[in-house]
Amino acid sequence: QVQLVESGGGLVQAGGSLRLSCAASGRTFSSCDMGWFRQAPGKEREFVAAISWRGGLTYYADSVKGRFTISRDNAQNTVYLQMNSAKPEDTAIYYCAAAWGPGRAFIAAIIITPAQYPYWGQGTQVTVSS
Repeated sequence: QVQLVESGGGLVQAGGSLRLSCAASGRTFSSCDMGWFRQAPGKEREFVAAISWRGGLTYYADSVKGRFTISRDNAQNTVYLQMNSAKPEDTAIYYCAAAWGPGRAFIAAIIITPAQYPYWGQGTQVTVSS
């Protein structure tokens, strides 16, 4: 079991930066692929970024590529999402998610799909003002 708690959300002006954190409990964090997703009002939950359990692989949605960076600190049981050059369309509730990594293929078809992650945090609101 993995329990996830996001933090760091808030209000930021367009062009600004924000860093989200996701703290995990349990000894299995270092063996989990981690993902960030977001959901805007009236829209489906969408993939933002993912990082492999060993940290060597990352993948980003086209909409955030070059602006957002996902990273992890296994010693701190934490995954981060650095958001730079924020845009109003980034406004959403951001969720982190975890899935057991070893033996799991780190490929787009799997890592962008919410149903492939058994563990979710409660979300943190990000609002980007224009």
